[in-house]
Amino acid sequence: MMGLTLKQYRIKAGWSVSRMKKETGLSRDAVENAEAGRPIRAETAWRLAEALSGRLGEKISVLDIEGLNVQ
Repeated sequence: MMGLTLKQYRIKAGWSVSRMKKETGLSRDAVENAEAGRPIRAETAWRLAEALSGRLGEKISVLDIEGLNVQ
């Protein structure tokens, strides 16, 4: 499957930004920064991918999420 953006994965999961924040334990700023393509830490990217994998029942790696700017 071709990778989706973080926002597309979040919508596919049926999550709002607030729900994504809750499921990952990240701040709203971290989620919004990741969606906007601003620099994020590798740990942040990993937590996003893990939460989406669990919700969607498929393995989503950090590399599958288009547009992440991992520093």
